[in-house]
Amino acid sequence: MVSLNPIRILKNEAEEEKAEVARMSSFIGAIAIGDLVKSTLGPKGMDKILISYGRNAGQVEVTNDGATILKSVGVDNPAAKILVDMSKVQDEEVGDGTTSVTVLAAELLREAEKLVEQKLHPQTIIVGWRIAVEAARQALAEASFDHAKNMNDAALRSDLENIARTTLSSKILSNHKEHFTKLAVDAVLRLKGSGNLKAIQIIKISGGLLEESFLDEGFLLNKKVGVHQPKRVENANILIANTPMDTDKIKVFGSTIKVDSMAKIAELEVAEKEKMKDKVNKILAHKCNVFINRQLIYNYPEQLFADAGVMAIEHADFDGIERLALVTGGEIVSTFDSPDKVKLGHCKVIEQVLIGDECLIRFSGVELGSACTIVIRGATQQVIDEAERSLHDALCVLAATVKEPKVVYGGGASEMLMAEAVSRAAARTPGKEAAAVEAFAVALRRLPSAVADNAGYDSAELIARLRASHAQGENTMGLDMENGRIGDMKKLGITESYVVKRQVLLSAAEAAEVILRVDNILKSAPRRRGPDRRPC
Repeated sequence: MVSLNPIRILKNEAEEEKAEVARMSSFIGAIAIGDLVKSTLGPKGMDKILISYGRNAGQVEVTNDGATILKSVGVDNPAAKILVDMSKVQDEEVGDGTTSVTVLAAELLREAEKLVEQKLHPQTIIVGWRIAVEAARQALAEASFDHAKNMNDAALRSDLENIARTTLSSKILSNHKEHFTKLAVDAVLRLKGSGNLKAIQIIKISGGLLEESFLDEGFLLNKKVGVHQPKRVENANILIANTPMDTDKIKVFGSTIKVDSMAKIAELEVAEKEKMKDKVNKILAHKCNVFINRQLIYNYPEQLFADAGVMAIEHADFDGIERLALVTGGEIVSTFDSPDKVKLGHCKVIEQVLIGDECLIRFSGVELGSACTIVIRGATQQVIDEAERSLHDALCVLAATVKEPKVVYGGGASEMLMAEAVSRAAARTPGKEAAAVEAFAVALRRLPSAVADNAGYDSAELIARLRASHAQGENTMGLDMENGRIGDMKKLGITESYVVKRQVLLSAAEAAEVILRVDNILKSAPRRRGPDRRPC
């Protein structure tokens, strides 16, 4: 006799969502993430307050950076996690567009939800999206322009300044964008096309105003020189190390030493000091006049360095000594038995400088001439942290633009241009795929619509006018958010990096396609902790 009861193959506490339920769960999670960050889009976007719990309990961040917001949000929905990961990749790859890519992916899935309700199969929608992506990418590439081939340095600088202004317009630095645009462009142009952002150090010092931030052509290290050591060294030979410089710890875990008199303890201390003295002598044999260590330098070795007239800097964190090794041309060492095989760093002048209430060490005339430091001042830690994130985005975009100097117009002009190209492709596409292609164009138009909504303007009116302008071939028309109307982006000088726009388009389409393909969600049973086994 055959049983008609369903056969369960999963463990008791494992869960399964099938077909439409799984698809709707994915759509709802992804759309919710898009709506979360949508209000931060554009030059008039709003900020979010993030409050941490756990290890950083009570820490408050104020930001409108999409990647930072999504990084701080704990999500359980798998589709939402895909968008969070995509935003992180966007931030790592090009530095900007993290909000745009999330909102575009969410809008694509919003349109896909409507198409699925109309009984279009997900694979049909995906075929239409691929046609749309190719049409949009081609239109964006044709609309981009590259001044690098036949322009002088002044024209290149002008292009970079326009891109930096556009990037900073949606950040906390928008009121000081001229000042920070100059800082960012000066720093990136010093790299001479290398795009190595590790050569640009950013230091945050509380106090003062944002507009008091400045670019220092040297390399600044937020540390102090040891007691009774030289505060200024010329023609410095720098030994950069990561080694323990302490004598008051027994290094063998769990070891104990038993002595029968205080004299034996004194002998142990003398032996430890002699061992440390030998180590310091090995370091001095490298003929360095500056010693920088990642770890602490205790009192006795500090005294020995002072007696030898060597500047010693302790506890330079790993990021700090890696940057120092890069900009001074040295190597990080841990053993000191072969001085002839160690490459020292070099620098013309090392000196202490006072910025606000902070005492810093400046390295001038470093071997990597492009190295520089941007010092950010601000009233509160939250303002300084957000300023650093904003400046980092601008530096990443500028570095990407220098490598691939194609530029497109901003203010929603590029999205409307791509949407028009996709609509034309939809008109040429036979079959059900045409509906998916047109839905892609609708999702693209939602980006400038969100920018207008966030500024408090009538988005329906502005987008209708913008669409009419693009239909008449005025491809440089976009949203002028300063005056609440459409304007010529070419005249207003609102430009963006082609690399960023292309990455937003491709990443959003790929993420939305991955989520749309899902027809089953399987959740494994939670791992249960077994009873503790006590030894008999």
